[in-house]
Amino acid sequence: MGRTRQRRLILILSLVVGLLSGLAAILLKNLTHFVEHRSQQTLLGSDHTGVGFLLPFAGIFLTMLFVKYLLKQDIGHGVSKILFAISKRKGHLKPHNTWSSMAASSMTVGLGGSVGLEAPIVLTGSSIGSNIGHLLRLNYKTIVLLIGCGAAGAIAGIFKAPIAALIFAFEVLMLDLTAWSIVPLLIASVTAATVSYFFLGENVVFSFTISTPFDLANLPFYILLGLFAGLVSWYFTRMNMWVEHGMSRIKNTLVRTLIGGLVVSALIFMLPHLYGEGYITLKTLLTGHSSELFNGTVFEGFAGKNSAYMILFFLMLVVFKVIAMAITTGSGGVGGIFAPALFVGAMSGVTLSRIINIFHPTGIPENNFALVGMAGVMSGVMHAPLTAIFLIAEITGGYTLFIPLIITSTIAYVTILGFDQKSIYTKRLAERGELITHHKDKAVLSMLNVSDVLEKDFKMVKVEGKLGDLVRAISKSKRNIFPVLNEQGELLGVISLNDVRDILFNTELYDKVDITELMQIPPAVIHLEDDMKQVLEIFEETEAWNLPVIEDNRYIGFISRSNIFNSYRSLLKEFSDD
Repeated sequence: MGRTRQRRLILILSLVVGLLSGLAAILLKNLTHFVEHRSQQTLLGSDHTGVGFLLPFAGIFLTMLFVKYLLKQDIGHGVSKILFAISKRKGHLKPHNTWSSMAASSMTVGLGGSVGLEAPIVLTGSSIGSNIGHLLRLNYKTIVLLIGCGAAGAIAGIFKAPIAALIFAFEVLMLDLTAWSIVPLLIASVTAATVSYFFLGENVVFSFTISTPFDLANLPFYILLGLFAGLVSWYFTRMNMWVEHGMSRIKNTLVRTLIGGLVVSALIFMLPHLYGEGYITLKTLLTGHSSELFNGTVFEGFAGKNSAYMILFFLMLVVFKVIAMAITTGSGGVGGIFAPALFVGAMSGVTLSRIINIFHPTGIPENNFALVGMAGVMSGVMHAPLTAIFLIAEITGGYTLFIPLIITSTIAYVTILGFDQKSIYTKRLAERGELITHHKDKAVLSMLNVSDVLEKDFKMVKVEGKLGDLVRAISKSKRNIFPVLNEQGELLGVISLNDVRDILFNTELYDKVDITELMQIPPAVIHLEDDMKQVLEIFEETEAWNLPVIEDNRYIGFISRSNIFNSYRSLLKEFSDD
């Protein structure tokens, strides 16, 4: 296919992926609202407080059953799964990801699980792009571009924020953008946003019109908010990982779901604002009615509108939203951290503004601090300051707060870098060497596995054999290295043709010289699970050209420098082909 025809095809496919991901976003939102509305209408109409208390538990439990017994595959942490697919699976996402995360998350969030819908819909959109690309047998770079189109379409469809969606594909999915690749991403995101406008109107998630302009005199307070948001982001990331790790230590799935589901239900009973995504609470907060958040809680009777109680209450929401989110996903629920990050950011901004207003004579705008706090925490948690800046700018319908958004998001990002170099999405992947990056050489290396360059055409000799057995193996081999194995298939040594060349034709020695006298211990061995960076370091240290590969202590083949370099050059060409 010529380059011009291929580019035309990509433009058409980006439109299709944007349309489908936009429709998927609408479907997920409506499906979730349907589940929420029907469950509350059916169970909470009158005297069903006890049943209502168990709704979040029921959502997590049903999701666990769906994932464990129907899908039989983990579908949590959607963005991390996309990054893993790009890095290690050549952009391949399973076909069921086009619908399974929507079904699971609608149960979790619709019944009150304290997570967001953004990560599941991003996984859905990316899976649509991936599967279309594989169906048409497109190359790796094109498939990854379509994955980015699906992710951008999903974000644009939910937030009607096409610019933020485009930047999300670059910052979070770490796509290698070029002047050409921006065009398909723009087409996909604008298409999805248009679809959302058509079906859902103005209020896709929530919208807010800024009434108080930015005051330069408040600049120091926005700097302070950036520092505070960075620290909150660090808490958000660490607490999420700590809780999820703790939940994973409960090996019995049923027990884990039972404990986690009941804890989440109890937290939501105490703090109803932890229910679901939390966008209704954010609307109340942004419209200047933050004091109404006490209504319907166990704190309503004694808290009143006292500033100290309000500050403590908002801090509790910050702390426990993260805990409720982590327990929801750790116990079997499916959802993302996007909405919780916005929730925690807004609460952080309001908390700090109320503290400042106790001492500040003229007062600072609480609403603006809530919005900028959302950007700050999102920037820190996701390590995506540009996405945070443009998302808040787009959902507020303008750039009135552009300067404080930039200042706070940047400072929050720099602050959390002092604690965590990787985002909540990439931390575990980076620790396992499974993360693709903007650095092209490292990105290509991350895509290479030992199994991709493994060579198995080496003739083996048994350790109890003689020189004659080696000669017969040499006569049938095209290689100059021969692994020596025992009966269990374990590697005991290797024989180089150069080391035995001078005795090969001495037939008198065929039955006298043992294999053990001819073999040498290899300078190192490669394990099948080693990442390519480790492999190259071993080759550099040993100065070897070929090294044996083992799996579970059993020999399975050899790996050579030349094969690694050939595969690297091939992948680099595909990766760089524009």
